[in-house]
Amino acid sequence: MLVGHGLAHVGRLAYRGRVRDWISTSLTRSRVVTRPRIRLARGGADLHGLRLAFLSDVHAGNYLDEADWLAVCEIVAREAPDAVCLGGDLVNIAEDEALELRKGLSLLQPPLGVFAVHGNHEYHASHDPLRWRAVLEGCGVEILTNRGRRLTRGDAGLWLCGVDDLVRGEPDLGRALHGRAHDEPAILLSHHPDFFVESAEHVDLQLSGHTHGGQVTILGRTPLRHTRYHYWAGHFTRGESQLYVGRGVGTSFLPIRIGAPAEIAIVELVVG
Repeated sequence: MLVGHGLAHVGRLAYRGRVRDWISTSLTRSRVVTRPRIRLARGGADLHGLRLAFLSDVHAGNYLDEADWLAVCEIVAREAPDAVCLGGDLVNIAEDEALELRKGLSLLQPPLGVFAVHGNHEYHASHDPLRWRAVLEGCGVEILTNRGRRLTRGDAGLWLCGVDDLVRGEPDLGRALHGRAHDEPAILLSHHPDFFVESAEHVDLQLSGHTHGGQVTILGRTPLRHTRYHYWAGHFTRGESQLYVGRGVGTSFLPIRIGAPAEIAIVELVVG
């Protein structure tokens, strides 16, 4: 971790001038908008076509500054999703990096709200990331740490919930699901995809990040070790539950992506 922090500090110092412009252009050019369609086994008809923007692993302050994040949020705003879900690691190594998020978050005004969960880097930045929470809540973001809330669209309800980070936090799925009606679908935000092993029997869909899709993949292999169950990126099933793992918006420590382009995911729910 000390090596990682050292690289991150070097990156913050280097990310300026022509170097900044070159890195930003390179990473922005490879970023893609994906539109996965996830069929739910249950749910009211009015949930059909509901769209969730899922963004994770921003790592603000580490080769992604306020202007870069603003550009990402402009894309999301044009997509006009029903809700925006932020899957953790919004900052990299310092609490002040959360300040880079404010302008972009101010653009996000989906009708059903903006929601977030902690990732491990929120805890790298601070054992108790109060400033991160204050910045997000000041921008109207609802933090779903081991809790949930009902979203309604027409006559249909959906339980959106979140858990704390699997590595650095204390995830509690029971608390996250408390209040859910027995017949309504549940969508869980968990930064770490490996939590799916525990959640699969209880939720309809889990949205996760953390892996960066491997960030650097060659012949299907990556030096990263971010998942024990090979949940690197994309769509997975376990019984009747589903998992979607986004590749993330930013990069960690090094501004390199090979075979794993950054991703803005617009998840569309299919019901019926």
